[in-house]
Amino acid sequence: MDITDAVFVYQMRHTDELRWHGRTHCHGGAQYEIHYFLGGDGTFENGETRYDIKAGMLFISSPTTIHTIKATADDPVTYYAILIRIGPEEQLLHHMLEEKERHVPYRIGTNYRFFFEEIREKGLSSVLDRRQSACHQLFSLLFQLDTDFLQNGTRDSDSHHLERALRMMQKNVMGTLTLSDLSKDLKLTNSYFIRLFEKRMHQTPMKYYMKLKIEAASALLSSTDLSVKEVAARLGFASEFHFSRQFKLKTGLAPSSYRSNYLQQLGTSEL
Repeated sequence: MDITDAVFVYQMRHTDELRWHGRTHCHGGAQYEIHYFLGGDGTFENGETRYDIKAGMLFISSPTTIHTIKATADDPVTYYAILIRIGPEEQLLHHMLEEKERHVPYRIGTNYRFFFEEIREKGLSSVLDRRQSACHQLFSLLFQLDTDFLQNGTRDSDSHHLERALRMMQKNVMGTLTLSDLSKDLKLTNSYFIRLFEKRMHQTPMKYYMKLKIEAASALLSSTDLSVKEVAARLGFASEFHFSRQFKLKTGLAPSSYRSNYLQQLGTSEL
């Protein structure tokens, strides 16, 4: 088994985004897709059934199941999508996933935001051990979908703090947020919060927050006609220069070069 792609779609609102993520499609090659919705107004069609999207819903789509997300820009949909490939010798996993698909949607609640972020980070790693770790974590969750543990939503306190921090960062990606703001909300000291975050996310909180801003900037540059200065202002950067410097540091390209290379090229992902 292997994670072949993993994406986080934050507040899908732009026309090209809605068109791409709303396309009707299925995956071949023994690939299963897991969708975990965190919020927004829309529907998810899985096979012949249409479901209203509710925060905390999880869906499984088998290789031959046609599926699509229908949403509007009024209340943008936020979700994770994980694409996994199962080997022909892994029949137990094939049977498990096909059986689980018959019982979708699973209402697992919104406390798994951190869990899926960790799966995405590890699943896209160039280090084999980290990718395999992500696979085992994901299948552990899938195997437990009908157990009391999952229904009760039992989570350790550290994960609860991290999930809350991640939600705050995502909510404030179009603004400003300081380390002290996060620590104060979590009722933790700055030093303890940094250690906790680095232990689980392998980077500091503010580096991760900047990464979210750059991801949002990439979407704005690719799907809107906002100027670089307007994108910088919308994302809460102090100046266009600071934004351009951070963007190039993270992507290797200046914002204007990124737009030239990738404008209207949404949809390179397998998902």
